[in-house]
Amino acid sequence: MALSPVTQASPAPGRITRVMIVDDSAVIRGMIGRWLTEAGGFEIVATASNGRMAVDAAARTKPEIILLDLEMPEIDGLAALPLILKAHPASKVIVISTLTQRNAEISLKCLSLGAVDYLAKPESARAPGAANEFRRELVEKMRALSETKARTPRFSAAPAPKVVSPAPAAIPRPGSTKPQCLLIGSSTGGPRAVERVLLDMKPALSRIPVLIVQHMPAMFTAVFADHLQTLLSLPAREARDGDAVAPGTILVAPGGRHMGVVSSGGKVAIRLNDGPPENFCRPAVDVLFREAAAIYGASALAVVLTGMGSDGTHGARILSKAGATVIAQDEATSIVWGMPGSIVKAGLAHEVLPLESIGRSLKGLITGAST
Repeated sequence: MALSPVTQASPAPGRITRVMIVDDSAVIRGMIGRWLTEAGGFEIVATASNGRMAVDAAARTKPEIILLDLEMPEIDGLAALPLILKAHPASKVIVISTLTQRNAEISLKCLSLGAVDYLAKPESARAPGAANEFRRELVEKMRALSETKARTPRFSAAPAPKVVSPAPAAIPRPGSTKPQCLLIGSSTGGPRAVERVLLDMKPALSRIPVLIVQHMPAMFTAVFADHLQTLLSLPAREARDGDAVAPGTILVAPGGRHMGVVSSGGKVAIRLNDGPPENFCRPAVDVLFREAAAIYGASALAVVLTGMGSDGTHGARILSKAGATVIAQDEATSIVWGMPGSIVKAGLAHEVLPLESIGRSLKGLITGAST
């Protein structure tokens, strides 16, 4: 199971988030409900044992966050999701499933249909600590989503005019060094955001290697990489130790392992390691950013997209000192403005852009064409 990207925070004073739990197991529903009640700041307004009941309950109780199991009788989570969002579009849905390749594929499909995040259930055969880790990750994801403004992030299909945050939020871009590597860090809401950015800059992808750290469980990262390859019709895969970092290739950090880079004989290759989590994450964006800064310097180009926590901020500081360009997603289009918000608040963002403008900006920087 992926490690949680933030430490547990206390609920905002007086803020109560309305929650619905959908799972065919009464034991699971009761356990999750008890955890959230004990955490404080959450009210369980409805529970359901199948997708059909969930659709009716969502329309009736209007929960802010819905925990949705995938494997249920009558209507499963995948089929229920669009019906739930139609019944109550403002709800934020977290998909929960056991960690299998099939469920990883279904979970990513759910994200494309409007779910905002996913959680892997611990398996009974695993170590006792897995349940505690699941509980911590659940509460922290719930807390991050509950503190997000009540809004629907924009994922418009048509390109929007380039919008940059007010001057205090952005710093001047470094010199005109041509980018030699694109680094992307993301977490909650990241898969959809990564897809959008890469699709919008697709004509430039053949010119540069792309290295992605997306906070995901181990099995999910391989499925996500395969999905990107199908979507983009370009080489994309889960990174392996020693893989060449070459233009036109997209490499995704494997869940549970840090991904960095090493230079030897004038060539750059992937370096994976099992070092301790950083920012409670493995893989951590910070690891990739600081190792890339040492090799690429000012020719690195980094993007921090939607996600909870502050992973990437320390690495972005090192990149910035090396002369690299750092771009952050804006608050309005982020599912959770934790990671990009931390970059902006630290004064490390050279541009702060809505999601629909990031790909075009990157394409311009890489090709030298005006955006």
